[in-house]
Amino acid sequence: MEADILHSGFDGLKFTVETDIPPELRNALAEAKAQAIQTNAETVLEFGSVALSVRRTGGSAFSAHTGEYGAEWYFLDPENRPANNPGITVDFRAFLLATGGLDAAEKHFRTCMGAFGIRYADHLLRVTRVDYAIDFLAPWCEPDREALVVPPGTRIQEHTGIDETETHATGARVTGLRAGAVANRQLVIYDKRQEVIQKGKLGWLTIWNDARAQLNRPPLDLADRLASQVWRFELRMGSKQLRNRWEMRSWQDLRDMVGDAYAEFCEKIRYTCPTTDSNRARWPTHDLWREVASVIANDLQENCSGVLPSDVIETNRAEHMRMLDRQILGLLVSRAAASEVQPHEFAEFLDGHIEAIRRMSDEHPTPLAERIGKAAARYRFK
Repeated sequence: MEADILHSGFDGLKFTVETDIPPELRNALAEAKAQAIQTNAETVLEFGSVALSVRRTGGSAFSAHTGEYGAEWYFLDPENRPANNPGITVDFRAFLLATGGLDAAEKHFRTCMGAFGIRYADHLLRVTRVDYAIDFLAPWCEPDREALVVPPGTRIQEHTGIDETETHATGARVTGLRAGAVANRQLVIYDKRQEVIQKGKLGWLTIWNDARAQLNRPPLDLADRLASQVWRFELRMGSKQLRNRWEMRSWQDLRDMVGDAYAEFCEKIRYTCPTTDSNRARWPTHDLWREVASVIANDLQENCSGVLPSDVIETNRAEHMRMLDRQILGLLVSRAAASEVQPHEFAEFLDGHIEAIRRMSDEHPTPLAERIGKAAARYRFK
């Protein structure tokens, strides 16, 4: 079953920034938004070297974008910002990522932040969403929900028909599958050719035909579905994976670990060839999924550390505990010396002194739970 790879790369990337926009930008956005409301059309705001298209929508915040090869920007109003909400959200456009990857996204981000006069540091960034997509020219393929092997409890949806509405009917051509939750780990397999036609995203046809030209093959004719059927395998990760499991915060974290995260993705969720074996874990991996895993391994080989963040955290925690134990031993030896304890009396001294320390803790005016809580807050290894 032959399938040509027409495209592979990042398709979505979202950051938040824990900071406020400066007053000059806030006032300019407010004026542009008021004009957009009055004219019922986007208002172009030239700010520094960057042109922002400001929308009339956004509630009390400001919604804007920097074009198809830029990003969506969402600014909370610093004069009316809800507590504990990030002041800035940046959602990079698919064509920017498809043509320039992470380098183009980071360059655009830093250029815009500089032009907007927004002060920030990398520790204020949070990666909240990453999508990676692979487009296969595979007219023979039709997604099969039974072929998905996913962790227990993962929700699977099947879509059929031109509008891709969820259905349990049979007989209609399947146009997409979705498994998992976008906040965690989600796989979507869908008819990308259909989306390109319906939404007029012909830039993808240019990308695909460029890949075809490199293979010395003729361009695709979208009018001929059987010869131009493109299936997109889109692997999405949200905050539960990026922040909670992988501790991915900044641009550097993304570059260092996103390959590891996607390698694990390809192990946790698989597209298979169903058999009569009752143990789905033994079903053989589908050729297309082998290609997915291979492409990701090759494309993101420079974005792997080979170490789980949890391993690093536990190593740091263990070393910190060893350091504290060494300090405690040193203090007890000093305390024994102050009490003129002889070496052969040290073990007995330890037993008695630990009991004395326990009584001191019981008599302490601050409850033990509160003291432990404060200490735990100081010793964060994430």
